[in-house]
Amino acid sequence: MKPRTAPATAPAAGRVATAGSAAATVVTAAVLAALTAVLVLTVRHDGYFTDPAGLFGRYAACWALFALALLALRRVPVARVLPLLLAGAVAVTVTGLVAAPRTSTDSYRYAWDGRVQSAGISPYDHAPQDPAVAPLRDPWLFPTGAACAGPDRARIPGGPVRHCTRINRPAVHTIYPPVAEAYFLAVDRLSPEGARHKPLQIGAGLLSLGVTGALLLILRRRGRDLRRAAYWAWCPAVPVEAVNNAHVDVLGVLLAVIGLGLVAARGTGRRAAGGLVLGAAVATKLMPAVVMPGALSGVRRVRDAAAVLVPAAVFVLLAYLPYVFLSHDSVLGYLGGYVDEEGYDDPSAGSRYALLRLVLPDDRALPVLLVAMAGVSLYVMWRGDPLRPWSGSLLVTGWAFALLTPGYSWYALLLIALVGLDGRWEWLGVAVAGAAVYLLAPVFGHRSALSATVYGAAVLLVLIASAVRWRHRTSCTRSRNIP
Repeated sequence: MKPRTAPATAPAAGRVATAGSAAATVVTAAVLAALTAVLVLTVRHDGYFTDPAGLFGRYAACWALFALALLALRRVPVARVLPLLLAGAVAVTVTGLVAAPRTSTDSYRYAWDGRVQSAGISPYDHAPQDPAVAPLRDPWLFPTGAACAGPDRARIPGGPVRHCTRINRPAVHTIYPPVAEAYFLAVDRLSPEGARHKPLQIGAGLLSLGVTGALLLILRRRGRDLRRAAYWAWCPAVPVEAVNNAHVDVLGVLLAVIGLGLVAARGTGRRAAGGLVLGAAVATKLMPAVVMPGALSGVRRVRDAAAVLVPAAVFVLLAYLPYVFLSHDSVLGYLGGYVDEEGYDDPSAGSRYALLRLVLPDDRALPVLLVAMAGVSLYVMWRGDPLRPWSGSLLVTGWAFALLTPGYSWYALLLIALVGLDGRWEWLGVAVAGAAVYLLAPVFGHRSALSATVYGAAVLLVLIASAVRWRHRTSCTRSRNIP
């Protein structure tokens, strides 16, 4: 009787499995639809100055739906993962286009730098409020009269009529490196007259989808689960910071991901190409330099390290050269002033090094940070896997953020992409911590205490998840060794 029943039950089991797969796909799609809807409400809510707590509440709801979508995706069959992931990536990305930049005015500086360059002027030579560039001022970037009443408007001195600008820090020169400036110029040249902020948002949206494509390509070539790309593609920080606020960090992230993918490929030529692209990432936004120790994972020979570092350094120098020749002022712009302003050299001036300052005097925080990051970097370079350079890059980047405790949420875009490559989801807590500090500091009033609390929780999550993962790996190893 048993041989007769086996063929009959197999189709039934197959139908159950098919039904379960279909249900998982439907549930994932439904959660994604909910995430998209809440993201639209979040981006359209202009509450950065008037309702920061409410805005963060919406943002937290987006992250909760994001987590549910990731959990549901685990049960989706492999054949349906790619189309579902791509559809979700497009839907999530588009939500960033439904409103003008909400929580940052950085993209207005991008637009201005592009316009100045189109006029044949170096962006490093004049501050926006400099009278020498007054003829280039657009009304939407430099409003007058009643339009200057907004909390994000900076006053422009001089003239009988009240004059202001949407650009933050209009009295200082630009801070952005040459690849970023070339991108601003390209967007300005390709933009129709009167397009305002939208071209930068659309460009950033395309770049964020490019990051998703690069992640999928690398994961497929390495034989990894494509679901990891959803950590970037569906993450709420991407439409908010990369698309709506149009932060140029997304270009640096794309170049960093491509560079690490090339470094992981075998062959000196591929590693050199990877170093070149990583140099482009650094010349876009200096922060991607933090992935360089990961790019040197497992390197034992000087020539192998040079194959990555020399092309990167050469690209950065060559990228700056045209601006050095065209500019009458320093191409470093406001970089030094920004470091001072953000308290990186004087911890007592802000909320930097919040976790270290819990146990150390303020003047010891920076030296200890440097020693700690040197230790992490050396560990990654010595013990890291050269076929998985993003794993070491995630470790260095994650701990750099955890110890620096930055207060700008868009910095974490690089970290999120590295999670997409490596799969250690616990580091996403650092991204949530940055958003909490950025949005809630005006509510709680004590930025340092808030930074210590939220980043402390993020570090605790990383330590617990790492311990669980290590214990699981150890138990699996022991079970395989049992005769």
